[in-house]
Amino acid sequence: MSSKKKTSLELFRLRKILSTLGKKEGRATELITIYVPPGKQISDAVTMLRTEYGTASNIKSTSTRKNVQEAIVKVQQRLKLFKAPPKNGLVIFCGAIPQNGAGSERMETYVLVPPEPISLYLYRCDSRFHTEHLQELLRDKENYGILLIDTSGATIATLSGKKLKIVRQLHSGVPGKTRAGGQSARRYERLRAMRLNEYFARVANHTNDIFLPMDNLKGLILAGPGPTKYDFDKGDYLNYMLKKKIIDTMDTAYVEEQGVKEVVEKAPEIMRKVRYIEEKEIMQKFLYEVGHDTGLITYGETEVRRALEAGSVRILLLSEALVTIRVTVSCGACDFKENKTLEKHKLHELEESLNGKQCANCNAQSLSITNTQDLIDTLADLAESSNTDVEVISSETEEGQMLKKAFGGIAAMLRFKIDGF
Repeated sequence: MSSKKKTSLELFRLRKILSTLGKKEGRATELITIYVPPGKQISDAVTMLRTEYGTASNIKSTSTRKNVQEAIVKVQQRLKLFKAPPKNGLVIFCGAIPQNGAGSERMETYVLVPPEPISLYLYRCDSRFHTEHLQELLRDKENYGILLIDTSGATIATLSGKKLKIVRQLHSGVPGKTRAGGQSARRYERLRAMRLNEYFARVANHTNDIFLPMDNLKGLILAGPGPTKYDFDKGDYLNYMLKKKIIDTMDTAYVEEQGVKEVVEKAPEIMRKVRYIEEKEIMQKFLYEVGHDTGLITYGETEVRRALEAGSVRILLLSEALVTIRVTVSCGACDFKENKTLEKHKLHELEESLNGKQCANCNAQSLSITNTQDLIDTLADLAESSNTDVEVISSETEEGQMLKKAFGGIAAMLRFKIDGF
């Protein structure tokens, strides 16, 4: 991928696997979770598991003891495949998951390399997998600026993930609206307006100095009690680059630390809006190409797959709402293979239809499904092999719904035209 930040594809894949793992439950405390951070010796983790294996021999229930010890052995086997943890660390989930009531347990193992480094070294044996530490990685760690302002003062803060930092607090020095005795109302208002202008300029200078050099500043939230924030926004105070980054203007009851906390409480919804804006912009660029018939777009699985194989795709657009899988049907008697694309819920129907069906190549009744993969992953793998950016688009915007309904959830913007498109 061309971007160093977590891509929408990485976040989609992590969200999907964590959703799957979150639904897994053991019959008892039989599910193993282990987090191995980068820099930790694999041998240390294997030794720790050997100790846990011995401790598990004290479990009274025969079936629970057997399942826990088997899970520990499988985790040890997976760990030994690594000379050292990957640069972001390693997380393994393993345990006996009931498939259809008591006695139907099947040992399942999941190995994850996080999209960013983990610092946690953890072992847990529980009735569930501990995914909460990975859930934190779904939070966008890019920086957001917060500016609270009213006529009494201003507070400048940064928010990165869960980390909130108040960078600067300023007092305005602007007198109240009630004039001092002996001054004419007009002169007082003129002096007050001059002080207010100087104060706004001072706040803007500090804001520019703090936020302009900041890497990955995703947006600026302007807040405060009363109309002062709107007066500040209308004036030509902030650098034009920062003005473009104002993503929301909100009311708060306070302008100091308590006001910052009010903003943070509302910030997750604002940040989600930022991704929606990004998605809308991506889709609007795609729709522009469609409307102007530039020949630099294509859509539908067959055409997009062809473009990916030709290396002509610049950006692959996939709807998060796709519930389609790519299935490989193989013959056990010859080398015949066939790929099919179908909705997930039709997989069982396909399996039944293969019973007794003859192979098109050798006529043997030996057809079976040998591989299944989500279509999103299939196309994303093709894209990554040709250095193509992948955008997984939600269906929560009008444009996202259009991608799913009008274009089948699969579309591409091209680097160059291809004959026949």
